[in-house]
Amino acid sequence: MLNRSCAGVALILIAACSDRAVTPPSETPVAAIAANAKRPEALAKMFAKGLKNGAFRAYLKAQLDASPYREHKLQFETFLAANGSRALGEIAMENGTSKEELTRQAKAAIALEVYFPVPSHRAAWTGDEHVLVATAVTDDDPPIAFDPEGRRQVLDLKTPPATPVLALVPVETDFSVRPARVMECVVDCDGGGGGPIGGVVPPPPPAPGLYMTKSHFVQDFEGWLKGSPEFEVHILGQKGTTDSLMSYQCAGEHAGGPYTFDQNDLDWSGNVLLFSKSQLDQYNAAHPNQNVRVFVVEDDDTACQIKTDPTQFQNLILAVDSAYNKLTTGNDSSTTVTKAYKYAKALYNVWQALAHWFKSNDELVGNAVEDDIVGSFYPGYNWFVKGENNVTNGWINLEMR
Repeated sequence: MLNRSCAGVALILIAACSDRAVTPPSETPVAAIAANAKRPEALAKMFAKGLKNGAFRAYLKAQLDASPYREHKLQFETFLAANGSRALGEIAMENGTSKEELTRQAKAAIALEVYFPVPSHRAAWTGDEHVLVATAVTDDDPPIAFDPEGRRQVLDLKTPPATPVLALVPVETDFSVRPARVMECVVDCDGGGGGPIGGVVPPPPPAPGLYMTKSHFVQDFEGWLKGSPEFEVHILGQKGTTDSLMSYQCAGEHAGGPYTFDQNDLDWSGNVLLFSKSQLDQYNAAHPNQNVRVFVVEDDDTACQIKTDPTQFQNLILAVDSAYNKLTTGNDSSTTVTKAYKYAKALYNVWQALAHWFKSNDELVGNAVEDDIVGSFYPGYNWFVKGENNVTNGWINLEMR
């Protein structure tokens, strides 16, 4: 990383954000959340014992292989009930219990999904009995695993074992939306006939706005049992006239339209819209002299909803604001000659943070701060992502188009 001096005059620009607010979910007491988020060890043990049955293992492998969802995930309750409740019956039989009792336990647990989080495990498992079923609720929980005999063991938090591991973990996938099929050319595939190539109408030109073209993070912020990371970028802005923030737009795997990008590794490149020019103009009109924050999370729960500890979030914001004299937001500073998204000053204190949103364990990657303000640069990127204790967790490249 190379150092350079901060560029010239600090711009204090006018405000930030959008025409699309995200409605926060209804509030739930923290104690109730903790009670409902107990690790489903009993279900993991029963599931593992069900794998003593060779026919059930073959059925499970076929269902996993056929799953259209990323990482070949299955929704646990749906899997149990599919094909005349075949999985439910076979797991219950191997455990010497009733289908009704197993159903009761599954319904009492938090929503779960099943898959092989380690790609090499998924590729290696042939449907044999050499397999473990492991569970954990948060990234900080050591995975608790069971073999088909029901023997319990604690797995390493950082490194997966050589034996393939099936994860039975809280749902991160939106199973209500079946992944779109890739459009295939059927006729006129050579582009003949004078029409659009392959008969497919080209997409419209990209909307003006703030784009991210690449990102790099220093870690995936995801325990190995939770599979690939799900990075999201949120545009945060002032909620009404309060000292609270809200998310005006999310960009991520499930964001939809031009806001969709899927980063499952430490590096990503492409073009994703973070905030349209019309959203930014509307936010500026509604919030004079305010600006927006570009904030990155690793989403462990419901897509495009920030869910984490409010104190942790607030401490992160206050530490970054303090380190950089509140020049931790941004806005459109385009001229008639050039387009640019540049740093701007946060002109209100964040006291309430995202208080109504915090119910789960999304990882806070950090608040974007322009390299001119940090006083350093990382080749190919222009904004630093600053996390807890002002630690650099990554870099992103932002462009106004």
